[in-house]
Parts: sequence; C-alpha cells; structure tokens
Amino acid sequence: MEEKKLEILERAAAVYLKYGIKSVTMDDLARELGMSKKTIYKFFKDKNELIFEIISMKIEMEQAVCCSTTQQSDNAIDDMMSISKIVTENIGNINPAVFYDLQKYYPEAWAIIEKHKWSFVLDMITENIARGVKEGLYRKDINGLIVGKIYVIGIDMIMNPEVFPWPEFKFEDLFKEIIRFQMSGMVNEEGRKLLKCVI
Repeated sequence: MEEKKLEILERAAAVYLKYGIKSVTMDDLARELGMSKKTIYKFFKDKNELIFEIISMKIEMEQAVCCSTTQQSDNAIDDMMSISKIVTENIGNINPAVFYDLQKYYPEAWAIIEKHKWSFVLDMITENIARGVKEGLYRKDINGLIVGKIYVIGIDMIMNPEVFPWPEFKFEDLFKEIIRFQMSGMVNEEGRKLLKCVI
C-alpha cells in the first residue's frame, strides 16, 4: 500500500474512533489531518470507501496481533487472557457512536465486522477451547461451538446502548466481566488455579 494512503487511513481512523463517523464531515477530517480534501479524494473516491478501508485495515491488524499472541502464549488460558487484554485496550478507545454509525450508515463496512466476528473470532475461540481441553485446563465436556457463539453474542450485547448505556457502562469494563464470567465456567480445577493467577 502506498505510504501516503496508509498515513491517511491511520490518521483518519484515529479521528473517527475518537469523535464518531457521522458527525465528522470530509471537511472536518481534512482540517484535522491538515491536508486538503483533494488529497484525500486522490486515494478514496468517497467517505464510504474510506470507512470501508479503515475497517478492513483495523480488522486485518487485529487478526495479525491475535494470531501472533496465540503462537507465543504458554497455554490456552494465557492465550485467552492476552487476547482479551488486547481487545479491551482497543475497544476502550472507541467512541460508542462509531458502532451505531457503522450499523446505520455504512452497511458494507459493518458487514466486514460481522464476518470477522462470526468467522475469525468464532474460530479463534473454538480453537482455544480445543487447546484448553487438550492441555487439561478446560472442562472435558465443554461445547466449544456453543461457548464460542455465546462469546460473539456477548460482544454484540456490550455494544447495545439500550442494554448498556454509555458512559454508565464502559466497553472495557463490560468486556472484562464477560471474559471473567466465561473463563470461570470453562476451566476445570487445574485451570482454575492458573486462572486465579491472571485475573
């Protein structure tokens, strides 16, 4: 990817994640980035394409970090807690309006997020569960697919402002509680000893 285009993507992502998407016009964005709209339009035909590429980039980066973390983790619990920490840090910096804006005004970009959750994230959780069972840390009778789907639904739930209005409920706090709740139900006695050391 061209260096200037990548710079615009990264800097524009920071602006949108901080202020929301709908409320930031292309004029606002150009002003924030200290460049002309013409420069932005040289690389992106419109705001829709820019948002689509930002979301694609963010998901690609998250997947790469998660895969790397999994490869470097000592065990399934370490893997799950490390990935959860990464997700918590990332999600904690996002303006809640972003999720609403994406769902309502940018369906193509939202579709990428949905695909990411129901393919990559679901696979990652079910693979982690299989690993944990094999390592003797998770319950042998655990149904990985059910737990994986509950995990993904949990992500949807914490993004629902009707259930958890922001700022009363912060994403990072909600996500931490979901992970603690799920991990407590996944581990066996051996895993519980290890889990106590990391939460």
